Amino acid sequence: MADPTQMSVFSLMKARLQMLGERQKVIAQNVANVSTPGYVPSDINQEAFSATLQRMGGKGSGAAGPARTAMVATQAGHMSPAASGGGAQMATTKSPDSETTLDGNAVVVEEQMMKIAETRMDFETMVGLYQKSLGLLRMASRAPGR
Repeated sequence: MADPTQMSVFSLMKARLQMLGERQKVIAQNVANVSTPGYVPSDINQEAFSATLQRMGGKGSGAAGPARTAMVATQAGHMSPAASGGGAQMATTKSPDSETTLDGNAVVVEEQMMKIAETRMDFETMVGLYQKSLGLLRMASRAPGR
């Protein structure tokens, strides 16, 4: 194995960390628009992300490396995928909070703060898993008796 970071467990953790980073951006945008009339908050579509992760880490792929998912334009109206290898765009959905003000704004700051805390805990969990996995690889690569 030439590059341990190409292991499927690391690619799945990387994808989750990217999704959490995108979610943090979306939540920050919601909080920034707390006073914008008619603004409806968004969130990352986590069901679509979970389905993508299932495909990436799917069993029975038969390939030596992790399964890859490529974006494809199947209709003329679809945007073509970006050429850069940067972070993938996550699907967002409008998710109004529990209350809507008279001006049509549906952002509740307290609910957005709970989402921020949840995202932070998930991020810290993924970083911890990443560090533990690297530690296991270091331990496994050491010579016996060292």
